[in-house]
Amino acid sequence: MAKKQRKEKRAIINREKALKRKHTAAFLLNDKEKDAIATYCDKYKISNKSKFMREAVMRVVMEQFLEDYPTLFEKKDMDRLIK
Repeated sequence: MAKKQRKEKRAIINREKALKRKHTAAFLLNDKEKDAIATYCDKYKISNKSKFMREAVMRVVMEQFLEDYPTLFEKKDMDRLIK
């Protein structure tokens, strides 16, 4: 039973280690972009702008990955089949 607990604990530690953010990504905004984000965050009560921006960027990336995922048929054929 003790071995099982060790494996579970090890799995949690490895997952936490794998998900730890250690890379920096930075970008610049102009005044209007900065004001727009500040207004949006105030309106929707977003207190963690870093998390908000990270999730927004990753959402776009993941949507594009899903769209580009290889399929059995070409996009034009799929569109024709759906109609």
